[in-house]
Amino acid sequence: MPNLAAPKPRVLLARRIFPDIAARMAEAFDLDYADDDQPLSPEALRQRLQGKLGLLASGTEQITAELLDACPELRVISLMTVGHNNVDLAACSARGVRVSNAPDVLTETTADFGFALMMAAARRISESEHYLRRGDWKQWRVDLFAGADIHGTTLGILGMGRIGQAIARRGALGFGMKVIYHNRSRLAPEQEAPIGARWVSKEALLREADHLVIVVPYTPASHHLVAEQDLALMKPSATLTNIARGGVVDDVALARALQQGRLAAAGLDVFEREPQVHPDLLACANVVLTPHIASASVPTRRAMCELAERNLLAAFSGRPMPSLLNSF
Repeated sequence: MPNLAAPKPRVLLARRIFPDIAARMAEAFDLDYADDDQPLSPEALRQRLQGKLGLLASGTEQITAELLDACPELRVISLMTVGHNNVDLAACSARGVRVSNAPDVLTETTADFGFALMMAAARRISESEHYLRRGDWKQWRVDLFAGADIHGTTLGILGMGRIGQAIARRGALGFGMKVIYHNRSRLAPEQEAPIGARWVSKEALLREADHLVIVVPYTPASHHLVAEQDLALMKPSATLTNIARGGVVDDVALARALQQGRLAAAGLDVFEREPQVHPDLLACANVVLTPHIASASVPTRRAMCELAERNLLAAFSGRPMPSLLNSF
């Protein structure tokens, strides 16, 4: 805990979080709490960061070099998310601003959701529910919303970090799936062996996967990593699930592939311009759409906020931050 005899560090909490965690932070810090689900505008963020030493933020606040220059007292940024593409890490390092995120605590929950989203797309759960709710279900048919199997099929994973490996375990050990993956670096043999995972080229991954799950981080290099020409390699019977970041998949090209029957179905938790969703995707019956909730279980969201809190407490107590992203 910070030295309570000293002035409390001035910290901005930029988004609404669980009330008891916010109250605890108010005891440890001189806290400016933006108690709202609406993100601060860039100008409001700049104004409220004046004189602040710390910031606890989500993945929506844009931390740019210009913002840092306008807030020269800022020393620590603690994200409650694992993704950090909203933060200019190089600019932070150049100005001596430490940045942390919240890895690990959301791995298993996000993998659960990714697998659920994949299954919902493959088994046409959203389509069939809408059909039932409209009152269209009058009789049984042998092909009524017949979808794709999960068990015994080929699971393709694009990005094999913590979450990718957790999804691979679920597929291989729980559903008897053959696991192939593509990643910039191959896993160690002892990581591949228990689940029979096999590294393949990106092209082979797209051609062979019955169910493709995307879990790569978003960077300029991964923008539209799955674009029109990549979708063209996939089986018409395949599904695509994106729980990575919006922009990794070309949403317009994906909608076109779904509408033209070049891809069977998709499950999407992230979108290029979220919270806006491209109208072409909204028009597709064969896509399951969710509002960026892959980590949204109560225990996990609490753990994300608490890790962000611990990072701030450590920074202002002279201790190593548990999940520091940069060093200088």
